Amino acid sequence: MGRKVPSIKTPLPGPEALKVLALDRQFVSPSYTRDYPLVAQRGEGVCVEDVDGNVFLDFAAGIAVVSTGHCHPDVVRAIQRQAATLIHMSGTDFYYPLLVRLAEKMAAITPGQFPKRVVFGNSGTEAIEAAIKMARYHTKRHRLIAFMGAFHGRTMGALSLTASKPVQRRGFGPLLAGVAHAPYPDPYRCPAGHHDPECDCGSTEFIEKLFKTAVPPEEVAAIVVEPIQGEGGYIIPPSSFLVRLRQMADRYGILLIFDEVQCGMGRTGKMWACQHAGVVPDILVTAKGIASGLPLGVAVARAELMDWGPGAHASTFGGNPVACAAAVETIRLLEEKYVANAASMGEYILGRLADWPHKHPWVGQVRGRGLMIGIELVKSQETCEPNPEARQEVIEKAFQRGLLVLGCGASTVRLMPPLIIEREHADTALEILDACLSEVEK
Repeated sequence: MGRKVPSIKTPLPGPEALKVLALDRQFVSPSYTRDYPLVAQRGEGVCVEDVDGNVFLDFAAGIAVVSTGHCHPDVVRAIQRQAATLIHMSGTDFYYPLLVRLAEKMAAITPGQFPKRVVFGNSGTEAIEAAIKMARYHTKRHRLIAFMGAFHGRTMGALSLTASKPVQRRGFGPLLAGVAHAPYPDPYRCPAGHHDPECDCGSTEFIEKLFKTAVPPEEVAAIVVEPIQGEGGYIIPPSSFLVRLRQMADRYGILLIFDEVQCGMGRTGKMWACQHAGVVPDILVTAKGIASGLPLGVAVARAELMDWGPGAHASTFGGNPVACAAAVETIRLLEEKYVANAASMGEYILGRLADWPHKHPWVGQVRGRGLMIGIELVKSQETCEPNPEARQEVIEKAFQRGLLVLGCGASTVRLMPPLIIEREHADTALEILDACLSEVEK
């Protein structure tokens, strides 16, 4: 692709891209969401080339999926070797070494010094479904507690936990019964106006009130939470929030499930986001960055929780041999260098962004851990009113300049590049965003 990134050669979308867009409008479900008309042809490292030869700097990473970058040569070799050996042998009915090898590795790298077992699926939402079923089966309870702003997937069980956008739930009810939602602590928008990064905004107190009024705690199977909210706005709760949830879960015999689909696999500068708070879940769910782009989702649980029998839960393609090979290689690369790089590059980017609320009147807050960084745009720094129109303009203008970013929450621009980025990539991305913000603010 060459060294110059970005490299925009045609108006966007280009002529070849327009042909694809026309066919897409005719044949593909309109439920798909696209912030801008990127028509990708191939990827390499931190770059994506479209069908017209335009090269983009990718700070979206396939929605935090290509953790080792696009087509990392080591991952590609692992995929090719496995594809030439064994493409499929359903792990629900037969055995193969890679499935066991990956399960052993996941048990080793997830938090908690206790025996664990692993169940495989193809995505984050499938892994959440497995966790819901496991929690209900083991506890013999039916209720669940999730959080406002949460995104756990779009299948019916996971969707019942999701509370990110009305469009994701509208028209699909009734959903899973017995789900209650509590406010997720957002120190920037604390209802009491504290703006204290250690304030949990009354979230755990709200759950305690639920227990006293509408939700009998002895009927609650699990509390499901993202250690850092993804689609909800890249919101970082205080460490005490997860600590209190752990204490609450233990007090009432409730399982604690961490959804690390987006914030896991090294993205925050540690392998797992919950490690920043030092809290261990009963079940950890992850997907996205686990296999550098191949479909794979896992739920890792304390061994005694998987007391269901043969046939209770499985997936024909979950833990596919090729996806397992990609995951084993991805984990090796993350452990050897890329988790550490996410930590150092995240610190560098956050340092460069620190003065943006002073420099840009529409930047309300910059927040993040590792390479999970949010820039929240507001109409006024005094009122903190979200500015989704400005956010969309910035995203579209960045695309025109060759930078791929996406939004989340009400008005946050999220930076979630591959964990392999270097300073020159960060500098280029921030220069583009800086210029786009200045232009929109005018």
